[in-house]
Amino acid sequence: VQLQASGGGLVQTGGSLRLSCTTYGFTLDYYAIGWFRQAPGEEREWVSFISSTDSTRYYADSVKGRFTISRDNAKDTVYPQMNSLKPEDTAVYYCAAAGIRVRSVYWYRVPLEYDYWGRGTQVTVSS
Repeated sequence: VQLQASGGGLVQTGGSLRLSCTTYGFTLDYYAIGWFRQAPGEEREWVSFISSTDSTRYYADSVKGRFTISRDNAKDTVYPQMNSLKPEDTAVYYCAAAGIRVRSVYWYRVPLEYDYWGRGTQVTVSS
């Protein structure tokens, strides 16, 4: 069971990147995916969420209107599209998978609610 995040890199302010999160060893169909990021010296911060059925998408206020998340279950991959990037978006980005079960409100913002994590991918936005 593995998640792999990729697509990070160095981009100028205002630029765009599309990350990917691919699952290996299990099918994406029954898992919601959350994206988090962590800057040096900071706590891990929730960024976005997409439900297992693609019926629900949530974004942190800091990225709303700039980031869009989508999924292709046939490819077991989730794609966060990041536009209008800012230096404050610089961080290591992580994807995480959560299985279907009854949960509390806003659970998707909590790292401990996720079952599997991938290694992060570095995003650096230069000013």
